[in-house]
Amino acid sequence: MDVELRWPTAADRQLRAEVHRVLHAVAERGGAIGYAVPPGRAETDAWLDGALGLVDAGDAALVLAVLDGRVVGTGSWRRGPKPIFTHYADLEKVTAHPAARGRGIGRLVTGALIDDARKAGVETLALGVRGNNHGAIELYERLGFREWGRLPNVIEVGDERYDDVRMCLDLGREPHVVLRGSAPDGPGSSPRRT
Repeated sequence: MDVELRWPTAADRQLRAEVHRVLHAVAERGGAIGYAVPPGRAETDAWLDGALGLVDAGDAALVLAVLDGRVVGTGSWRRGPKPIFTHYADLEKVTAHPAARGRGIGRLVTGALIDDARKAGVETLALGVRGNNHGAIELYERLGFREWGRLPNVIEVGDERYDDVRMCLDLGREPHVVLRGSAPDGPGSSPRRT
C-alpha cells in the first residue's frame, strides 16, 4: 500500500471535487461524519473552506490520504473554540472512501493527526463516534483513546437513534502545568452546599 499523506493549506477545484467525492460516499454509506443526508458540493466546499481557514490561523490541521493520485481519506483536528481551550482539540471527519476500506487508512490518518496535534501543543485530543461503529471504537482504543462518556441515543439517522461515544487521548503537557481536575480549590471554585 502506497498511501501518501498530504497536508493542504489551500484547495483548488480538483481538490474540492476529490474531498466531496470521499465525504459524499462515506455519508451515502451511512458514515457518521456530521451529515444527516449525503452532502452536496456546496456543503463539502464550505466545510473545506472552514477547515482551511482554521489551518491558516494555526487552530487546526487537515490531512488527506491519497492513493494512486486520488484522495481516499480525510481527517482533521480542530482546537477548542475559546482561549481557555486552546490546549484541547477535537478529531473530525476521519474517513476512508468505501472503495479503499481495509487498507489501514483510518489508522494512518488518525496516527498522523495525533502526531501533528502533539507537535502543535495540543494536550488532549477528543472525538465522538457513533455507538454502533465498533470497528472505529476498536481502532481508537488501539491508538490509546479511552471512553470518557456516552450520550445515549442522541445521534439521529432518520428514525433511528445511536449513542454518541466520547473518547479522549492525553498527549502530554509541559512539566510546569498543574493538573487540578475537580479539586475544590483554585480560581472559580465554590464549596458544596449541604
